[in-house]
Amino acid sequence: MIRVGADSSAPIRVLIVDDDALVRAGLTLMLKGAPGLHIVGAVADGSEVEPAVAEHQPDVVLMDIRMNGLDGIEATRRLRARAGAPEVVVLTTFDADELVFRALRAGASGFLLKDTPPEGIVDAVRKVAAGEPTLSPSVTRTLIAHLMPEEENRRRDDAREVLARLSEREREVALAVGRGKPNAVIAGELHMSVGTVKGYISRILTKAGLDNRVQLALIAHDAELD
Repeated sequence: MIRVGADSSAPIRVLIVDDDALVRAGLTLMLKGAPGLHIVGAVADGSEVEPAVAEHQPDVVLMDIRMNGLDGIEATRRLRARAGAPEVVVLTTFDADELVFRALRAGASGFLLKDTPPEGIVDAVRKVAAGEPTLSPSVTRTLIAHLMPEEENRRRDDAREVLARLSEREREVALAVGRGKPNAVIAGELHMSVGTVKGYISRILTKAGLDNRVQLALIAHDAELD
């Protein structure tokens, strides 16, 4: 649910999902004091996410991965399959790297480590609400490095098949996204306007059957694996 137009002037509505009561309380206390953010609720399990989203209509969900009931990956997948779903940022400790990678593929717009400074969490919430995923290419490479070579080969082949459906220009844009380049840099390198770049990305997502820019970046990165 990317905020556009008049909606962008309203407070960003945030739902917190974590099975640790202290984490929920800490995040609530920290975020409710940030200008332009409004905490609409906090729940303890992935199974509570969809009812809470229906009730509170958040713009962004901060989602823990490992929970006692329904985990954050499956909760993200179910939520992002809904029309008008809010953006999801997964929260994790770094030892759950493969789970984070799966969460991004499930439709999350990014992830944060739980020791991220408060200003970093606030900035990430604002970015994903505006349609700008929070994803570090360097951390993505680290996540991929932990996966088995056989899985890398399968993902590379699948990703190259997806890119083969695109025109040459669309592939250039997709690969630039995969290298973590922002729209303005892509526009300059490919001699087009930022609006044109955005149009290309929108068409690529439709052609490839992807949900967001993060998934496109992962596909493009996978296709370039050696």
